[in-house]
Amino acid sequence: MDISSLYETDFYAWTEEQVNLLKNQQWEQVDATNLIEEIESLGRKERQELRNRLGVLLGHLLKWQFQSEKRSSSWLSTIREQRIQVKLLLADSPSLKLYLNQFFSTAAKLARITVIPN
Repeated sequence: MDISSLYETDFYAWTEEQVNLLKNQQWEQVDATNLIEEIESLGRKERQELRNRLGVLLGHLLKWQFQSEKRSSSWLSTIREQRIQVKLLLADSPSLKLYLNQFFSTAAKLARITVIPN
């Protein structure tokens, strides 16, 4: 079976085959095009996970700050969990710290745009 068609029909088998080819240094048989695409995708997913977790954290921190009468233990649990997960993400991939300023800058711009004056 052609390695590119394996990518389309059985992704897991394709990944196993790519690992074996790389381990055995069979460079000419590696499906470089799809492998590059998958590695790029992994990087995007890491950034997206950081952005999502920071969004949840920021949302709950804002609710905690501005809706104090509605505070609940579930909000506090979410805040704690998101902080832990963000720290773990950044520990696993320290280069993601570069995106923190970008995320907060974007969030601040969006907050100014969507805030409805009283």
